[in-house]
Amino acid sequence: MVEKIQVQGGEIAFDVVGDGPLVVLAHGMGDSRRSYRFVVPALVEAGFRVANVDIRGCGESSATWASYSRGDIAGDLLAVIRHLGGPAVIVGQSISGGAATVAAARAPHDVVGVVELAPFTRTQRFDPVGLIRHPRHRKGMTRLATMMLRGSVPAWLRYLDLAIPQKPADWAQEQAGIARHLADPARMAALRAMGQTSPADAGEQLPQVTVPVLVVMGTADPDWADPRAEGEGVIAALRPGIGRLAVIEGAGHYPHVERPGEVVDLAVPFLRTAFSIGTGAADA
Repeated sequence: MVEKIQVQGGEIAFDVVGDGPLVVLAHGMGDSRRSYRFVVPALVEAGFRVANVDIRGCGESSATWASYSRGDIAGDLLAVIRHLGGPAVIVGQSISGGAATVAAARAPHDVVGVVELAPFTRTQRFDPVGLIRHPRHRKGMTRLATMMLRGSVPAWLRYLDLAIPQKPADWAQEQAGIARHLADPARMAALRAMGQTSPADAGEQLPQVTVPVLVVMGTADPDWADPRAEGEGVIAALRPGIGRLAVIEGAGHYPHVERPGEVVDLAVPFLRTAFSIGTGAADA
């Protein structure tokens, strides 16, 4: 059942299932909370209360906002946590990985851990050598650029085809739903606006994070020439000892869609440890 809360500038939609410590899921740009459809049941079964959020501009949240920065999304996620009664661990993918970093740095009493899936958390540098040497990266960036320049739904779908190399069984249905959603000019405008944001606000906060962080990257992620190196860069920017990198061989930019079992297997032990450290609660 969908709930909505009012924040400055619009409404944020989410649903909540399960009992136990709170886990807040936040998807990437141009997506919706359906992105976590395979992960939610497993987390509930593991003993967690799961709030699955449509970030601003996406899903059933308001379409039009003044801005779409990672700091803005972080504020929305903190509002959900406070509404539901935290603390929580935030699981954020892509742009929401950066947002989770900002939220943890701002409010360590509300956010006791962060799982970042293929996160855009650091300022990105143009890598011409990487584009030349890695065809998957070159194709991904070309398709993203076409979407950004033209507002092209087909270009976005071609990017997703590359970014999700191992398709789930329901992919044809999901792809059609994404296409219908982004046919709304306001939703496409939100996607393009998010694509123009910089991860600098999140990168600046990495040294301020004091809670445990798990970064999960896929070796076939087209968003980077070297996804492992990007994950290592995020870990290196954190305080020593609080971050851990896990790399899933062959996964793309959406590991929770392609390889949900592996993501859950990584996340559940991390969640139990984070809640034990952050709240004194027994393992879920």
